[in-house]
Amino acid sequence: MMKTFVIAGAALAFATSAHAQATRTWVSGVGDDVNPCSRTAPCKTFAGAISKTAAGGEIDTLDPGGYGAVTITKSITIDGGGSHSSILFSGTNGVIVNAAATDIVTLRNLSLNGAGSTLGLNGIRYIAGGALNVQKCNIFSFSNYGIDVSLTAAGKLTLKDTTITGGTRGVSAITTAGNLFVSGDNVTVNNSFVGIDLGYGYGQFTNSVVTKCGTVGLLGEGGFLTFSNGTISSCGTAVRVYNPATVRLSNDDLLDNGLNYGYTGAGKIASAGNNRVAGGVIVAPNATITVQ
Repeated sequence: MMKTFVIAGAALAFATSAHAQATRTWVSGVGDDVNPCSRTAPCKTFAGAISKTAAGGEIDTLDPGGYGAVTITKSITIDGGGSHSSILFSGTNGVIVNAAATDIVTLRNLSLNGAGSTLGLNGIRYIAGGALNVQKCNIFSFSNYGIDVSLTAAGKLTLKDTTITGGTRGVSAITTAGNLFVSGDNVTVNNSFVGIDLGYGYGQFTNSVVTKCGTVGLLGEGGFLTFSNGTISSCGTAVRVYNPATVRLSNDDLLDNGLNYGYTGAGKIASAGNNRVAGGVIVAPNATITVQ
């Protein structure tokens, strides 16, 4: 009897270990989602690896490959490392973040390819979660938004060293959620109808470029959007505001836009007085930023 209990206990321990989630998992172009997602037995897709990765853990890629669309419901980091790690999405969203209010999600070193302007919907759709960090990513060939912030509660989106190309909007944050904060550094948005659209909360972009946007480069529909040390060029209108939005500009270059400033209602474009404007219809800002 004693031997029977020992064997049964060992079997139970093995089963528990086999189903435990790892803090770091791996994917490979030659992997298989039935694997445990270890370095020597990697998974094939991000969706396959995420169920085997503990909350707060990390999924890393071993080699170049297309790792598929994924829905994230917990704190996690997905890092493409030094390889060409791609998410190819057609007729769907590339990444959906639908996590808890305390969760932090980081996407790093990824290429999100919507497989054609009429196929991929949104590169990233941020529905819920405490914070989303997007670092060193390239988002392109989508039909709707590069990054769609559609929160119904507080949240924070941080962009760093990221390029977004095409679509209806590069970055869209038009939710009415409370305490929304969007920040970006070294972000490039090009060939979108609208480059950056803020509809609520606070947005702050530094050292960034918005170019070749067919309709508007920066669109303030609500809240406060600050753009500094950046460039807005070759857009239909560089900056447009609606009431009650305020867009603040400091040390920016506005070059070859059809119209530099556009106002609808009582929206405000506030200038620090150190911006450089060339080409297009030049309209004076209707507010100022105090320089101290």
